[in-house]
Amino acid sequence: MSILLHNNLKLSLSNSILAAATKAFGESPLTAEQVYNSLTTAPNPKMGHIAFACFPLAKAFKSAPPQIATKLLENLEENEFILKAITAGPYLNFFVNTQSVAKSIFPQIISGKFFDTELTENSPKTIIEFSQPNTHKELHVGHMRNLCLGDAIIKLHRYCNYPTISTTFPGDVGTHVAKCLWYFKKHNKEDVPSQRKGAWLGRLYTKGNNLLEQQKGSPQEDENRAELTSILKQLEAKSGEYYDLWVETRKWSIDLMSEVYKWANVEFDSWYWESDVDSDSVKLIKEYQEKGLFKEDQGAVGIDLSDEKLGFCILLKSDGTGLYATKDIELARRKFEDHQVEKSVYVVDNRQSHHFKQVFNILGKMGFENSKNCLHLQYEMVELTDGAMSSRKGNIVALQELIDKMVLKIKTDYLQKYEGQWSSDEINSTANIIASGAIKYGMTRVDSNKKIVFDMSEWLKLDGESGPYIQYVYARISSMVQKLQGDFKSDYSKLTTDNEQQIILKLSEFNSVVLQACEESKTHLLTGYLYDLSKLFNSFYAESQISNAEESLKGARIDMCNSVAITIKKGLELLGIQAPSRM
Repeated sequence: MSILLHNNLKLSLSNSILAAATKAFGESPLTAEQVYNSLTTAPNPKMGHIAFACFPLAKAFKSAPPQIATKLLENLEENEFILKAITAGPYLNFFVNTQSVAKSIFPQIISGKFFDTELTENSPKTIIEFSQPNTHKELHVGHMRNLCLGDAIIKLHRYCNYPTISTTFPGDVGTHVAKCLWYFKKHNKEDVPSQRKGAWLGRLYTKGNNLLEQQKGSPQEDENRAELTSILKQLEAKSGEYYDLWVETRKWSIDLMSEVYKWANVEFDSWYWESDVDSDSVKLIKEYQEKGLFKEDQGAVGIDLSDEKLGFCILLKSDGTGLYATKDIELARRKFEDHQVEKSVYVVDNRQSHHFKQVFNILGKMGFENSKNCLHLQYEMVELTDGAMSSRKGNIVALQELIDKMVLKIKTDYLQKYEGQWSSDEINSTANIIASGAIKYGMTRVDSNKKIVFDMSEWLKLDGESGPYIQYVYARISSMVQKLQGDFKSDYSKLTTDNEQQIILKLSEFNSVVLQACEESKTHLLTGYLYDLSKLFNSFYAESQISNAEESLKGARIDMCNSVAITIKKGLELLGIQAPSRM
């Protein structure tokens, strides 16, 4: 795979620097790509817009960086994108001709061609697994970090020309299922609700887990353990009353997942289930046990990874059943075989870091060539303002209830004034778009290595870094541009205020930010960009006339505003967020 030099402004400056170096010193030890990647935003716009550090040239030219910067300046030739260049110690700083940049990018942004720019080539075919909810548990707000992060990573990859497959791996077997079914069959006194059965099922799991904890140490404990084992054996044998109950209740959980995915507008190209890989994963481990790779110890089968400081990994319990690692080994094999991919990414929280290190290491020892192309994209957990969540303990914010509350609050606080002007369908649709935007932006705006504290009121604010704030800026611009439509001549040389110049330069950076966010799997780079662009627009809007400006300036400002709106919409789209035309 190679990253293409797609930014015309930076590429033009790179060529000018290389030409100046050749003219001044007879050659340049740097390539166009190296110079391109060395160009950075100058920290102080009064000292220039873009800076080039001359340190990498010092050894080759046997000269101090400040002297090199001076020599490069003396030998710079005219360039349509360079208004002026100055030296600042070891830096060569450029004041950009934003009129030329505007002429270059505004028509492309408005036509959509800007967003079709080739950013990479020969990118590896990649499968990305995300959102692995368990059946028989209630989906809560914490699940949304994985869903939102994974969906955004998928969209970033596709935008950057990666052939990409999205997949999910829900857990539909295991002890948590047995606990839920056990409580349902033996202790539940409630009638099955007519709606949201999946969420209700999750509450039964919590009750079952709590009851089992209460009965630990009592004579009932051994009986409970035996009953849970019996349930798991029925599920494995695909026969018995508990298996029949599992089939019925599993569908309730799948309906819940499907409802949430539909609301979040998330689709998967492929679904894998724990129950599907269960028996084959056991067979695979036994096959490699016969080859001598895995050893039996006190009835269990596993492998010693102490030399890699990963401890002993059990793959088959003494009763012959597999564990999570067992299933993930078979799943990895299937992904590469089923889809002929070159790279596999797992979006899973950081508590599973050790697990995936073991799995990838074992795959390598099994001779699985693609083990080196497996990547665990880990993230920190979501907490409430009063601490961590736990489905077992029941202290969660149930997702469907949260959506209901957010939609009601948005209607009450923001959209009630439009009753009678907007249809009820538009009010309801807009409220859901804003709620989804608040959750998705909140879940992607924080570095994946940092915890997220969920606070509904903060996430719904229109005056801070939030999804609704970005959506509102887009809606404001869209409404304004629609009202000011006309056949105006545009003179981009009149876009001379600091805010206008900063907006133009910011717009030119969009593809570079998206590419970096994709390559580093850091969605917060894109959310930060959209927030900065929105703030720049609001500052411009507060101090500049548009409708009353003379025609050529008015046309230029309308083109700029339109470009901002289109870029915000595209950026939100890459985060899985819709942009309402009015709110």
